[in-house]
Amino acid sequence: MTFEYTVTDPEGIHARPAGVIVAAAKAAAAPIKITKGAKTVEAKKLFALMGLGIKCGETITVSCDDDAAAEAFKKVLEENV
Repeated sequence: MTFEYTVTDPEGIHARPAGVIVAAAKAAAAPIKITKGAKTVEAKKLFALMGLGIKCGETITVSCDDDAAAEAFKKVLEENV
């Protein structure tokens, strides 16, 4: 499953929400990847995620082979970012 998400946190994806995202990705049943522009990173790698420099209003693409894991991850994004 692949979906797009537009970041609504005024600070973008900074340390606190990045930590929540990484924890959720590590708990997922399948690997989760986040893409911004031409760069794709594993969601469980904090520094790689922070390196994307995702700001408020920017859209990311999330991909995961497990639909249930993707839905759970989408909920985490909606609640925290």
